[in-house]
Amino acid sequence: MSEISSHFIDVDGIRTHYLACGDESLPAVVLIHGGGAGASSRGNWSHLLPVFSQNYRTLAVDMVGFGETDKPDPAEYSYSQDNRVKHLAGVIEYLNIGPAPLIGNSMGGATALGVAMVKPELVSALVLMGSAGLNTELSPALRPILNYDFTVEGMRRLVDGLTGSRYQCDEAIIHSRHEDSLRPDAKTAYGSIMAWIGQQGGLFYPEEDIARVTTQTLVVNGKEDLVVPLTCAYKFLELLENSRGYLIPHVGHWVMIEAPDEFAEVVNRFLGRVLGE
Repeated sequence: MSEISSHFIDVDGIRTHYLACGDESLPAVVLIHGGGAGASSRGNWSHLLPVFSQNYRTLAVDMVGFGETDKPDPAEYSYSQDNRVKHLAGVIEYLNIGPAPLIGNSMGGATALGVAMVKPELVSALVLMGSAGLNTELSPALRPILNYDFTVEGMRRLVDGLTGSRYQCDEAIIHSRHEDSLRPDAKTAYGSIMAWIGQQGGLFYPEEDIARVTTQTLVVNGKEDLVVPLTCAYKFLELLENSRGYLIPHVGHWVMIEAPDEFAEVVNRFLGRVLGE
């Protein structure tokens, strides 16, 4: 399998990090991580980058405020969803890889969907996995995320809320994410991100805007996802006219980590069908 390489680019003044894997002559696909404390492209996607790279030049982007990407001072930068969408669209434009399939988990799914809403010419297909983006009542499972206390136990509660009943998290993942979350700039950015979500009452778009998206879409959900429950998957399928759905039993919010082989199989099948490969 191909090796994973690390890269930095400047997107509208934001030093942006992404991982890449696969031959540069292959069509590109972009992976976008979720928004929990300590989240990053490496933590969410490093195990699947080599898998997808067999068919695609696979890129995993650190969103603004996460991973190795810049974390601007909240006094000078708004960690709004509009700005996350603008940043991701800027990455695609800078790398000149559009239209490309976007595969996003949770906040990353909402951000991918946002790009399809405002710049559909950049997106050839969408995979929304446990995706945010709908206006629903905030689940109790979100409390460890919204109210993360920057302790190891707090990170353990966060991961427990994100995963299904059969998943046993490696302690190394807990400690690695916890250490990443303690970086002063990451801590400040995360506080601002969660404060914005709290003020908005969630991370969502108007349903009429979602319904205007015609991009071919695969909606994937773990049946035990308490953060983005199955009702959200069904609603996305109702709103998005060109959408298909895939549900995985005994899996929570981290489909790409809890069921990586099945996830990769269904995504590759979907992309092969809709992209005509």
